[in-house]
Amino acid sequence: MTGTRCTIIPGYLLARIAEAEPELATAVEFTLQDSAQTRGRREMLATRWPGGHPPEQGGFLPSTMPLHREAAGTEAPRPAPSVVPEEAGPRRSVYDADGATTLPGRLVRGEGDPATDDIAATEAYDGLGATWELLARSYDRDSLDGQGMVLAATVHYGRDYDNAFWDGRQMVFGDGDGVYFTRFTASLDVIAHELGHGLVQYTSGLTYVGQPGALNESVCDVIGSLVRQRVLGQSAEAADWLIGADLLTDRVQGVALRSMSAPGTAYDDPALGTDPQPAHMDDYVDLPHDADNDNGGVHINSGIPNKAFHLFATALGGPAWERAGQVWYDTLATRGRLARDVDFATFAAATLVSARERYADAPEVVEALLGAWDGVGIEVS
Repeated sequence: MTGTRCTIIPGYLLARIAEAEPELATAVEFTLQDSAQTRGRREMLATRWPGGHPPEQGGFLPSTMPLHREAAGTEAPRPAPSVVPEEAGPRRSVYDADGATTLPGRLVRGEGDPATDDIAATEAYDGLGATWELLARSYDRDSLDGQGMVLAATVHYGRDYDNAFWDGRQMVFGDGDGVYFTRFTASLDVIAHELGHGLVQYTSGLTYVGQPGALNESVCDVIGSLVRQRVLGQSAEAADWLIGADLLTDRVQGVALRSMSAPGTAYDDPALGTDPQPAHMDDYVDLPHDADNDNGGVHINSGIPNKAFHLFATALGGPAWERAGQVWYDTLATRGRLARDVDFATFAAATLVSARERYADAPEVVEALLGAWDGVGIEVS
């Protein structure tokens, strides 16, 4: 049984690998069990109040935060004003688990230290920095919590460990099995995706089950893709919109873990099966809300809001992290705009509030947004 820790490789793919490759079964089973054993810590930390200031001093988010609706004579809550000075920078710490599972491990590189000979440590350090740069320079957010928290990562976690994850406090990267997956630091969008779960933790705290869980995964795919596009200097039209393309070995018949531009087409492999992601509500996959069924399809149905964001960004054109990414960030980070258990339709309505508020003088943004949600079968007005 898989846990609900935020991992890039869903449990159903790992189960398929264990069945197809008996020699990998032990390592894969350990990956699955390790996720289950530590899920409680991540779930508890994922309910922390954004910024560390809890309601009633209780320390946790309420179970529901109502969608903000403007009342007559009131002003909508806005994201925090710019607080990141130009001279500011990330605070990074990279550790080495040396094949063990004790966190954080041995410190191998702190902020400003020279690079080591370990490519995984270098990739992790650079990926943490690139994600900080997107948040700080595009959205005026100083790290995941908005208060300059240290971005920590551990590399070489476990033996042949087939995953990367955010555990509620830090990033953790396995080295992969070498058969289907390479080292998990090799993919910049995967690093940024998993850090995105930290951003969600410190903003809306989306529940990791069903539609809010799929939105959680989708928002993190958006963050992952935006970080990669920004580093590469790509426009929305030029980007490949793939997640995890650098993880797959030549053994896999596919191009990535997920495709935001064409959900359901990322892979078609004898061992991994066929990419199950839908791109439209007509094909929504209704699954039980338990760990054996991907918590209600959080890695599956995320294809729908992924496609909506792709349609939105490409309709606007230019850098996707600018107007399209700004709308998604505002929706996520404006306190009170999202309930933790928000569904797709209500999330879409919240993005419309954000777009109208931020881009009141740019009607093409709202028009592109409405067309994007309509393109995946979600009507917003």
